[in-house]
Amino acid sequence: MQTDLTLKAEINLYYDVFVPEENSRPAPLLLAVHGYGAHKRHMMREARAVAPDGFVIASVQAPHQHFRPTENGFRVGFGWLTDYKSDESVKLHHEFLSRVIAKLTDDGLVDSSAIYLLGFSQACALNFRFALTYPDLARGIIGICGGVPNDLETSELFKPTDAEAFYIYNTEDEFYPLEKYESYADRLRAFVPRLSTRVYESKHEITEPMRIDVRQWLKEKAESS
Repeated sequence: MQTDLTLKAEINLYYDVFVPEENSRPAPLLLAVHGYGAHKRHMMREARAVAPDGFVIASVQAPHQHFRPTENGFRVGFGWLTDYKSDESVKLHHEFLSRVIAKLTDDGLVDSSAIYLLGFSQACALNFRFALTYPDLARGIIGICGGVPNDLETSELFKPTDAEAFYIYNTEDEFYPLEKYESYADRLRAFVPRLSTRVYESKHEITEPMRIDVRQWLKEKAESS
């Protein structure tokens, strides 16, 4: 018996882009990546709530769709990866982000030296993985309520980055205890020396105080550049 045979197939990867009407030259890009079970529209709303004036925003949607229970019945959600052949999903995530950045840069919409990554939950570790694999690509990384790559200290792909990072999390998170988040932050500093953290009193969610702080952080980084 032969197992795990493969065939190549082409799929569509979906993303939304917001470009401020007043923009006349390449602008900073906030590349938003949603968490497990969400979608690009949800993360676009979150990104628009934190992006300073003049930022272009791209919100990408994970390729793996599934039904998720909600208060109004089952709805379609999207996920980035599972434990099954996760390296293939990681590669797809990398290619997706790289191609979106390249297209928006080629179209003259964004400044390739001002790329900021925003990730929530499942996307947090994925974005750090992307930033450490391509350490010169992102100027800033925002990780909200998520983990770090499980092979952070062992992967030969990761290199330290000079990008600034804002890693924020909550005290009452039902998926990660506070001690786990603190250990993640300590591990990240070996690869992201310019890392700052902040803790909030909430569950596994993006709260208004977090949005205010992220917007201020982005504004400060954009102005300093």
